[in-house]
Amino acid sequence: MSELLQFIFSGVTVGAVYALVALGFTIIYNASDVVNFSQGEFVMLGGMSTVFLFDAGVPLLPSAVAAILITSAIGVALNKLAIEPARGASVVTLIIITIGASIFLRGMAQIVFDKQLHRFPSFSGDDPFVLAGATILPQSLWVIFGAAVIFLGLYFFFTRSLAGKSVLATANNRLAAKLVGINTNFVMTLSFALSAAIGAVAGVLVTPITLTSYDVGIGLALKGFAAAMLGGMGNPFGALVGGLLVGLIEAMTAGYISSEYKDAAAFIVILGVLFMMPQGIFGRASVDRV
Repeated sequence: MSELLQFIFSGVTVGAVYALVALGFTIIYNASDVVNFSQGEFVMLGGMSTVFLFDAGVPLLPSAVAAILITSAIGVALNKLAIEPARGASVVTLIIITIGASIFLRGMAQIVFDKQLHRFPSFSGDDPFVLAGATILPQSLWVIFGAAVIFLGLYFFFTRSLAGKSVLATANNRLAAKLVGINTNFVMTLSFALSAAIGAVAGVLVTPITLTSYDVGIGLALKGFAAAMLGGMGNPFGALVGGLLVGLIEAMTAGYISSEYKDAAAFIVILGVLFMMPQGIFGRASVDRV
């Protein structure tokens, strides 16, 4: 029982990170029809920026806030310099642009930072809590709590604020949103900023546990994409459920089969969803976007 509980703790922790990455995919997809494969680099930038600001002598909290703001600015720049000029291009072209942006950001991270693994201190120390024979780190609770706060905050943002409702209106019908006076270009910019900020928060929360380096983004992007596909691309609640499920599948694979196969779990999920349930768990039965 304690062994199973340990795997569940591990799966929920990493699944919360995948859920945040999937949420970033969802926000941009809903606003612009773009599947942004540079989403994982936002997680990397959040973690790496915090590490180097902290090592430069900036206190941890201001370092984290600055890293989130820097990553948001990079997300806005990606939209303005790469996505907006290609508006009207084919879906494949836009996907290739985001893959190219991912490669560019990874290369820049090698130059600006380095190729080493890094971490910064946990927010609440490293002494684990023991529950029914299983242990969970305080930082894992920060990851889970942080993900929950972000999902709740976005729920209220999209349902209670004018800007959030503008994003939903644009996601539903961009032309109709324009006709009623919504600035869809601003909505796209806001979506990229939000997506980048969420990725950076994930990077800040998880770095004390998993470490970070310039190349962690590609794996996170693929697993976040698997989570978004599993939950239903474009559905925020599906992103949450899909992320947790992918995390749990990965943890159980590592625990009961072999840790060598845990990274393959996400790819098996992608293939399984594409073959058997293309719309995902909470996706629409009929999808007119790719």
